[in-house]
Amino acid sequence: VLDQQLAKRKYIACDEYTIADMAIWPWYGQLVLGRLYEAAEFLEASSYKNVMRWAQEIDARPATKRGRMVNKFWGDDGQLGERHTRKDFEGKL
Repeated sequence: VLDQQLAKRKYIACDEYTIADMAIWPWYGQLVLGRLYEAAEFLEASSYKNVMRWAQEIDARPATKRGRMVNKFWGDDGQLGERHTRKDFEGKL
């Protein structure tokens, strides 16, 4: 269903990035990109070209990259321990 929706629109609700994308991408976008357990393989996520396009486009957004650094709570790579200003991200992206 999501792949069919994204065949008609660039993003979930319309052709603009909205709160719907912000709410769905952290769990489903990361899942299809292979970052959450082995579900992408099980679901054959790569066969859903529109979902993959959507997930990759949002993943490439600078704000998404910053958000993943701040909200990451496992592993040592890419975690930003302190965040007070935009300068805290310099040299880390």
